[in-house]
Amino acid sequence: MSARDDILSNIRRSLGVTGREAPRIAAVEERLRSAPRGVTPMRGQVSRSALVDLFRVEAERVAASVAEVSQAQDIVAEVARYLREHNLPASLRTGVDPRLAGLDWSATSISVTHGPSAGDDLNGLSHAFGAVAETGTLAMVSGADNPTTLNFLPDNHIVVLREADLCGDAESLWDRLRARYGKGVAPRTVNLITGPSRSGDIEQQIVLGAHGPRRLHIIIVRD
Repeated sequence: MSARDDILSNIRRSLGVTGREAPRIAAVEERLRSAPRGVTPMRGQVSRSALVDLFRVEAERVAASVAEVSQAQDIVAEVARYLREHNLPASLRTGVDPRLAGLDWSATSISVTHGPSAGDDLNGLSHAFGAVAETGTLAMVSGADNPTTLNFLPDNHIVVLREADLCGDAESLWDRLRARYGKGVAPRTVNLITGPSRSGDIEQQIVLGAHGPRRLHIIIVRD
């Protein structure tokens, strides 16, 4: 028994309970379910179109680039354009996200491979679970669909975001995540990404790519 278990056992014994009583469990669950939300900034409480504009401004403020497309298949042309204009090799590493699996790359010279990155991939492609407009932040959930390694190891990270998955504030994002993943099936990791990797540790000079991708390109699929 750990020291923590020992302390909790002593508390339960003094209260004359075991901790497994149904009313006590129900009371805890109700408290968690009905916990009041904190202060939510008004800047994210705007129309859907204004949310996209706000997200773009905040994402570009932290050195990410943003493009908008009108349908999923346009993702291919936008990725090809981005790689070409940055003189990057025509190769992509991606997971098995079904939202990306149906894309037809045959009209391009881009070579697409699947699975986690081992650190030797220059370009990664992922699909975001959602995003927060007020800070320009992407929310990436771990799993085979979008391996976490793609968030950190490639030099260039391209992320697809559906407009419908864009939230005004962080609280709404967590509400969506709880609604999507029931108890016991939540993703192991949720990475919140705001712009490309950066560090100012050395003489307070900002360096991009210090601990992850030096470029972050976000493709918003408008509804």
